[in-house]
Amino acid sequence: MVATADGRRWLSVKLTAAPSDGAANEALVRLVAKTLGVAKRDVTLASGATSRLKRLHVSGDPAALAAALQRVIG
Repeated sequence: MVATADGRRWLSVKLTAAPSDGAANEALVRLVAKTLGVAKRDVTLASGATSRLKRLHVSGDPAALAAALQRVIG
């Protein structure tokens, strides 16, 4: 977890997929879906398609998603 001086927080992820033709975005969606235990169709790129900072929308049970995220970030 990374935080800025103004309090915004995000997860830092390193991918090996090239950022061309959306390959890195697709790899990110697959990774997040697998990590959180949801189907790939439940993770969508909400913003930042061409940016290093991206916002994802994950559909599912909020309590289950929060628990899975907590396991990831410790």
